[in-house]
Amino acid sequence: MQATLPPALRALRLPLRLRLWDGQQLELGPDPRVTLDIKDPALLALLASPRLDALAGAYIDGGLDLQGPLPDVIALADQLSAAMGVADSTAPEARVAHDRQTDAEAIAYHYDLSNAFYALWLDPEMVYSCAYFPTGTEDLATAQRAKLDHLCRKLRLQPGERLLDVGCGWGGLARFAAREYGVQVTGITLSRQQLALARERVDAEGLADRVSLELMDYRDLPGDGRFDKVVSVGMFEHVGHANLGLYFRHLFDAVQPGGLVLNHGITSRYPDGRPVGRGAGEFIGRYVFPHGELPHLSTAIAQMSEQGLDVVDVESLRLHYARTLEFWSGNLEARLAEAARLVDEKTLRIWRLYLAGCAYGFRHNWINLHQILAVRPLADGSHRLPWSRADLYV
Repeated sequence: MQATLPPALRALRLPLRLRLWDGQQLELGPDPRVTLDIKDPALLALLASPRLDALAGAYIDGGLDLQGPLPDVIALADQLSAAMGVADSTAPEARVAHDRQTDAEAIAYHYDLSNAFYALWLDPEMVYSCAYFPTGTEDLATAQRAKLDHLCRKLRLQPGERLLDVGCGWGGLARFAAREYGVQVTGITLSRQQLALARERVDAEGLADRVSLELMDYRDLPGDGRFDKVVSVGMFEHVGHANLGLYFRHLFDAVQPGGLVLNHGITSRYPDGRPVGRGAGEFIGRYVFPHGELPHLSTAIAQMSEQGLDVVDVESLRLHYARTLEFWSGNLEARLAEAARLVDEKTLRIWRLYLAGCAYGFRHNWINLHQILAVRPLADGSHRLPWSRADLYV
């Protein structure tokens, strides 16, 4: 029995082949680059209104399979979704109450997956955040070292200073700052697996006298201004809109007057924080980052300012993150057999889509990433920053 496809779908002329449960093959355009294996007849109706989260969910649950280069898969899914009239959401994301238990569970879900799995596709330092490509030609390891140096230069770190690293991950930045800039680093995380490996690496490099890493919620940070500088990389996405003010207040209280605070994080395209990508945001919220909320740049700056932090510099690294994710996705695709021995099939499917999909999303301006540098002003409103940025690029 011949399958019935929506007329609009047949008219698309996309380089896509549909392979149905009964063996039928339908080509929607010449020279198909991607094949969609539809195993469940009920999923054929999905193609009439192919939201990206619904397509992803069907793949994750095994109702369909994907054949072809993953970047082509993601691009064709986007073209299919757009051509069939699926619209972006116009409603703000539902807000989540971010208490300590909720945040700890969300962090464990994402970051305590498997250190060995992350090591398959990250750089040797296991820096799980946007790299920095000064020329665009660097390999991943070089770009990640450049990012760590870029952060330290922006913070104008000096030997002997005390640096707080909020959300320290596997400790790559903490070790780099201690080793290359001679600072004393305190790092905090909610991920037990990250912390265990980070401490191992600190000890292996002989940095235990300069780097202290703790399992701690940002709400438990000391508020006595004991740190000269504060950095937070890839952390505030987990804080939640309702807690942004509280979060930046804790960073303000942790740094001494005249000290710098550098926040590096993913930001929303829309000022109201609504998801984009015709269901892509919902996919990430459901499968990858539960309870994650992306504030717009204007919201982040407003909350920092409200808490007394004077914003002095903002830099977008959107295309840098697209390139980073393309490296990560390519690394994972090259080591799928090893990855399948470390995580279950469903998890691997989630991460294949997540890395390739986010690379596409950053490349196409669905989301952004900003480094925001701020200072806690001295009592008279002044600060000690140089008059120009020239020192960053010497």
